[in-house]
Amino acid sequence: MRIDKLLAHAGYGTRNDVKKLLKSGVVTLNGQIIKSAKQQVDENKDLIKVDQEEVVFTQNVYYMLNKPQGYVSATTDLLHPVVTDLIDDVHELFPVGRLDIDTEGLLLLTNDGQFAHHLTSPRHHIDKIYEAIIDQEIDDSDINAFKEGIELEDFTCQSADLKVIDADKNLVQVTIQEGKYHQVKRMFQSRGKEVLYLRRIQIGPLKLDSNLASGEYRLLTSTEINGLSK
Repeated sequence: MRIDKLLAHAGYGTRNDVKKLLKSGVVTLNGQIIKSAKQQVDENKDLIKVDQEEVVFTQNVYYMLNKPQGYVSATTDLLHPVVTDLIDDVHELFPVGRLDIDTEGLLLLTNDGQFAHHLTSPRHHIDKIYEAIIDQEIDDSDINAFKEGIELEDFTCQSADLKVIDADKNLVQVTIQEGKYHQVKRMFQSRGKEVLYLRRIQIGPLKLDSNLASGEYRLLTSTEINGLSK
C-alpha cells in the first residue's frame, strides 16, 4: 500500500498532515528517508519509522463515526453514498449493524467480523440507546407497552426502555437490545405515532464522542474496544 495511507491509518493525521510529515524528512523506510507520499510499502515486511519510532500496522481496526443523514449503512449502494466513503482507511471496513439513511449518530465500522457479531446478536443483550423526537405526546401507556415488548407483524420486540426527556419537544430516549430493520420507527408506529428525528447516542458502555461533528470519525481506544467485547 502507499505509505501515506499506512501512516494516516496509524494515527499520524490526515493525508495532508502525513504529506507534510514526509516532506520534513522524519519518516524512514528500512533505514532510508522517504519523502514521497506515493511510496509503496509492505506493511508485513518493511520497517517504517517516524522520528525513530517504529510504526505498527494492525490487522483489525475499529472506528466510531458520527453518521450524518443521507448515507446508507452499507459498503456499496447504487443510489446513495455509503458510510464507508466517509472513512479514509486501507482496510475493507463494514458497518456494525445499521442506521437508516435519515438516522444520525453513533455507528461503528470495523473489519473484525467476530466483534461485529458480538455487538449485533440479540442474545448478548447489548443496549442501543437512541434520542428521538416524536410527533405526539408520549404517555404512560406507551412507556408500559415498550416495557412489555411491542408486537410487530414479523416479530415481538424484547422489553425496551422509553423515557421522556423533554415533554414540550416530545423528545424521548429509547433503549433496545435488538436492531431490526426500522425497529424504533416501527415500534412507535404501532402506537400510532411517528418518529420525526432519530439519533443513536450509545452502544453498550460506549457513548458518541461529543467532539465528533457530523461526518467525523476516530479510532476506538483499546479500553473502549475491550468494554464493547465483554
